[in-house]
Parts: sequence; C-alpha cells; structure tokens
Amino acid sequence: MKQKKFLLPESEIPTHYFNIQAVMPNKPLPFLNPATKEPLKAEDLYPIFCKACADQELNQTDVWIPIPEEVREQYAAYRCTPLVRAYELEKALGTPAHIYFKNESVSPAGSHKLNSALAQAYYAKEQGVTNLTTETGAGQWGGALSYATKKFGIDCAVYMVKVSYEQKPYRRSIMQTFGAAITPSPSMSTRAGKDILTKNPTDQGSLGSAISEAIELAVSTPNCKYALGSVLNHVCLHQTVIGLEAEKQMELAGEYPDIVIACFGGGSNFSGIAYPFMRHNILDGKKTRFIAAEPYSCPKLTKGKFEYDFGDEAGMTPLLPMYTLGHTFKPASIHAGGLRYHGAGVIMSQLLKDGFMEAVDIEQLDSFKAGVLFAQTEGIIPAPESCHAIAATITEALKCKESGEAKTILFNLSGHGFVDMSAYDSYFSGEMQNYHVSEADLARFITSADELNAK
Repeated sequence: MKQKKFLLPESEIPTHYFNIQAVMPNKPLPFLNPATKEPLKAEDLYPIFCKACADQELNQTDVWIPIPEEVREQYAAYRCTPLVRAYELEKALGTPAHIYFKNESVSPAGSHKLNSALAQAYYAKEQGVTNLTTETGAGQWGGALSYATKKFGIDCAVYMVKVSYEQKPYRRSIMQTFGAAITPSPSMSTRAGKDILTKNPTDQGSLGSAISEAIELAVSTPNCKYALGSVLNHVCLHQTVIGLEAEKQMELAGEYPDIVIACFGGGSNFSGIAYPFMRHNILDGKKTRFIAAEPYSCPKLTKGKFEYDFGDEAGMTPLLPMYTLGHTFKPASIHAGGLRYHGAGVIMSQLLKDGFMEAVDIEQLDSFKAGVLFAQTEGIIPAPESCHAIAATITEALKCKESGEAKTILFNLSGHGFVDMSAYDSYFSGEMQNYHVSEADLARFITSADELNAK
C-alpha cells in the first residue's frame, strides 16, 4: 500500500504561534536571579536575548502570538510540511494502530530547528543586532541558525559540542557553507571554556558547556545577542507551527491522535508537535497521551529531579525550575547529540509534574534498530534523535497489536540522518554500544543542584 500524504496549501501556514503558558492550569514557576533569588522580569533578559524573544519568554497571558509576515514568507520555502500515514511500517509491525508522522526533515536545514531559527534571526535583524551566537549539539540547530542568519544578513558564531564536532564533520560543513564561524566546545576562546579544560583537558563537551561559551561571547561582544535552539519558552513557542499544521492535516485524514510522541533533548520538537493538541486536553477534556522519548544515558525526565538549576555548566544563566540531572552532569557520547542535555524546558517540566505528559528512556541500540526499520519501510533515514521517537512509537504500536486496539499514533520526524551516516556505520559494524549512568553518578550530579537550591 502506498504512503498517503496529507498536504496543506501554502496559504494554510499558521499566522500565529500558540502560547500554552496562557492556558496552563499551573503556570511555570518564575526564572530566578541566581544572586538575589528574585523573579526575573523580561528586561532582565535583554542583555542576552533579543527583546522580542525575552518578552515572549515570560508571556503568560497572550494565547496567540502573531508570526511576522517576513518569517511566514521564509517558512513558505518548506512549509506546510507533509503529514504521512506510515502504512508500510504498520504492515511490518502487524499492528492495527494507525501511525502518522509529521515530516520536518524537508526543511532546508533538514530538521524542525529552522522554525525557531528564522524567527530569532528576524527579531535580531529588526532590533538592529548584527551578530548572533549559539551552541549546537549534533549540529541541526547550528545549521538552522547559520541558514537563517544568512537569510537576514546577520553574522553567526556557533560553539559545537566537541564530541559532535569530531563525530559529525558534515554538520560542520553545512554551517560553514552558510557562512557561520564554528568553534569546538569547550575551547580556549572563553573564560568558561578555559575553566572547563583546566579541570579536564580531555573534556568532550556538553550542551551545557557550549551554552556557557556562547552566552559569554554574546554579553562581551558589541551588538551581539544569544540565540538558543531548545529548552526556553520562546523557542518552544515558535515550534508550535508543527502541531498547528498537524491538527488541520489530521482533520483531512479524518482522525485524531490518541498518542503523540516526539524525541526529547531540551523539548523544542516535542513542544512543537504536542502543545497545540495538548490545549484540547487542558481546555476540552480530550484524553490524548503525550510521550517524550529521551536517551537512557541522559534521563532527566525519567530519573531527574524537579528543582531550580542553571541551564548551562558554568552557571551563567538564570535559575530555571526544571527536571534536571544537575548542570554539571556529563552525558555519554551518544550519537544523538541533540538529546545530550541535563535539563528539560520549564513549561514541559511543569506539564510533566502535573501529569499532562509522560516520558520513556530509550537505549541507543534500540533507537537505531527502530530507525533502520523505519528507513526500510518508509524510505527516510531518520536522524539519531528522531530514532528515539520512532522506537517509542513502535513500542506503543506493538502494545496495540497485543491488545487489538486500533489507536491513532502521531510522531514527529524531527529530522533526517543523511549527514549522520557515520552513526549508522557504527551501528552496522557492531561498534556502537549502550551507555548506562549509575544511580551513584545520578545522585552525585543531582546533589549539586540540591546544594544550589539550599543556598
């Protein structure tokens, strides 16, 4: 049976972002100034972020935020993205479940990350900012921001987690093609990087350390701001174009999801596909389940603790109320570099705490096994991060096979893996391994966050 795609015309590109903060029964706790422990105001974030992004970050009242027309024009290069019924995967699994995926891999950057990158680059340009700095794990966000800044005529500097810089050379090439300057992190170019390397000269880096370096560069460089690819509220806001489109496309398909699934690093693609549907659970009594699929080696949702912690390793960010493994947590060098982050976004942390979503952790080998099956049945090689969502989807589909229930499952294919083939080489050669973090190590890193909250 052939794939069936549910496409919308360009005119159906959303005109507004959906702000879930405005409808949440329990609003996220405030960001805190780490020195005073006082709640932050939007203007406290202006030295780091563009003003528009800082204002969106703390907006808990406006349900709908207009999308600038210039951003919508850029979205038109690849949106609306396809919603696809995965008939061949269903057949291979022998499941009565109906499996759909939203294909965000069709963007020029190859992932969903461009949805926020274009918005942030536009807001920077409108403010007169000439430089943006950022971090990137696997390179999807760095590639997306490099593309977006080139579109809006802004310079871009990217700190790429060192292990990914070495594992994924073609991700570097993509960023360089769009004119960005790339530095492996931790580096000797910032105080934060020097401090990390002084403690451990062979440190392979983390998203936390790369964030520290990018923020330091932003606040010390004239007319420069910091752009983040996940975790923060305004980033998740921009990604809701995914779910808003998917709502209309599911309507065309004549179905509504019983389960919505996405991989989870900081939360950007999960929020994008989940929030628009979740509003119907909150406001209309729908019973859709929302499942975040994270790596077994970096289990902030399944084994972390909800408390205030820094968003970066050096402690340069405000204190964020989130599920965390501790900001000094050193994740294993898995190939899903975009999921190697110690904390979860504050909105998703509150939603998990309140029972609106759930989480599962996926072993690295299981994720690639699922990704290979998806490639063989649906013809798209998924990014290592997306493989986690596929693995969780397969688990739920097989449960339907056991029970005989024909549930409708929707997952977000956050990106393709065409420049991640070295990871697949590692899987096929048998060199890839699972990484487990011990309870003792988890307790040690979380303890550092406990001590921070006790001060």
